[in-house]
Amino acid sequence: MDAIEFPEEGMDHETVLDAMRTLRDDDIKWHDNRAFSLVFHKSDEHGKFLKEAHNMFSEGNGLNPMAFASLRTFEHEVIRMTADLLNGDDQTVGAMTSGGTESIMLAVKTYRDRARKVMPWIKKPEIIIPDSAHVAFNKAGKYFDVQMIPAPLNKDFRVDVGAVKRLITPNTIALVGSAPDCPSGVIDPIQDLAILAEKHGIGLHVDCCIGGFLLPFLEELGYAIPPFDFRIPGVTSISADLHKYGYAAKGASTILYRSMDYMRYQFFVCVDWPGGVYASPSMPGTRPGGTIAAAWATLKTMGRSGYLENACVVMDTTRRFTEGINAIPGLKVLGNPPASVFAYTTTDTSLNCYVVADYMAERGWHIDRQQKPASIHLMINPGHATIVDAYLEDLTAAVTFNRENPDAAVSGSAPAYGLIANAPARSLVASNVLKMMEDLYSAKGTLPQLSGDAGPAVPGFIIKLMKLKSRMDRFLKR
Repeated sequence: MDAIEFPEEGMDHETVLDAMRTLRDDDIKWHDNRAFSLVFHKSDEHGKFLKEAHNMFSEGNGLNPMAFASLRTFEHEVIRMTADLLNGDDQTVGAMTSGGTESIMLAVKTYRDRARKVMPWIKKPEIIIPDSAHVAFNKAGKYFDVQMIPAPLNKDFRVDVGAVKRLITPNTIALVGSAPDCPSGVIDPIQDLAILAEKHGIGLHVDCCIGGFLLPFLEELGYAIPPFDFRIPGVTSISADLHKYGYAAKGASTILYRSMDYMRYQFFVCVDWPGGVYASPSMPGTRPGGTIAAAWATLKTMGRSGYLENACVVMDTTRRFTEGINAIPGLKVLGNPPASVFAYTTTDTSLNCYVVADYMAERGWHIDRQQKPASIHLMINPGHATIVDAYLEDLTAAVTFNRENPDAAVSGSAPAYGLIANAPARSLVASNVLKMMEDLYSAKGTLPQLSGDAGPAVPGFIIKLMKLKSRMDRFLKR
């Protein structure tokens, strides 16, 4: 790669824009509805409206609500509308964030700081999370020195409440449930978790980042959605993403608390800085005005009727996908997901889920592979209604190809994903993934790939795993 230096002279606008368009050609083809994550696109018309709303306030800064009173109004009303949607009351409070990860991290920080105040004897705080909880909780634990205690799942992929009960210790400061979780799309037993939380005088955070702007409308349409929000007394906080099924511009999320008794521990205040008194409600200093404004504009322009209409389309499309996948011999949708987020896996020992994924990827689909168990993940949006038949046709061909080519499991990226998912030495996996991250963010900016002929770090990684697996197999045969 050629050395990149700071430009001596500026380029004209059109030349720069042309360069950006060229680089964009290598991105995933989300606009062709070939991707099932990362982008939540309602329609081109809505996207154009979002850009107009965003651009109108693109230079605004939510850091100072007194200087930008418009942004403060937008954020306040977004929180009030979200609280109403999730059955909060006039005591419910919250703030907008940059995304679900920030919302979750703020919740963890809040429960930690609250525990320092009301449970000062706790020196090593713990939060119990389902095995399926979003990895942002683990990230928050690393950042804020809070131990995340994983609880196992039942066969239906929901957290085992009995196991959660047994894991509670004097160091437990909060519990977590998902509505729905990301890997399989099921809703944890929030009511049962809330009973436990109240009994032990601790908080319960509901990760509703995916479902916050979908589940309420599914419930209104008559779908069997169990209670998951502030209707349940033990629920003390909820995270809900606006830029997922809320269809706002990225990155926009919300973190809500039952009352200021909790949220006050989220704030940061410094009164001794030479630059003046400083107060912040969330992690960033500068808070982009465009995303705040676009979120408000989205809720106002879609309204309840718009979200209900969207939910109908999304669920009808989801039904076509799940019925079609279950109709293919050797494939099955995992669990019984109530919404439009789900995963499917292979049920025939002659099939390899990652071979099926490779085949689909070669035909232009952006495939999200999962582990524990090996599966393929989908999140359905309105645009996917136009490609259901094409996807199922390619998926049927992928299964046929796998049956006719059993050796495909040792080519392409299938062995890499299989070994990574099943490697017994997880520290070896972690250290090599860390090496890939170092390469990606190095001065050279090497882009790694999980395939047999990828950059130099990956083949060595796979070779190490294959040797380790071979040694383990020989040991077990003794």
